[in-house]
Amino acid sequence: MSAVDWIPLERDTVQAGDQVSADAGGMPIYRVVAVEDGQALVEGDGRAPTPLPISRFHWKARTAVGGDAKMLPLFGGAGRKAD
Repeated sequence: MSAVDWIPLERDTVQAGDQVSADAGGMPIYRVVAVEDGQALVEGDGRAPTPLPISRFHWKARTAVGGDAKMLPLFGGAGRKAD
């Protein structure tokens, strides 16, 4: 397995399925479930989906060219990309 590549988050590009974090490779890492009105409904750390301001996040996982990278569950764990 290789580590997730983190890129600076552009707030207007956040969408469902993105993995976001306040720190590149930091904890916690959340998966975006939905986005509405500047809020991201995120899940992670073993908690139910929670709305948080997108402005809280500064990094997102880079997606593979031509589609999303195949990601392993990250809830409560280190960000990792499947080989």
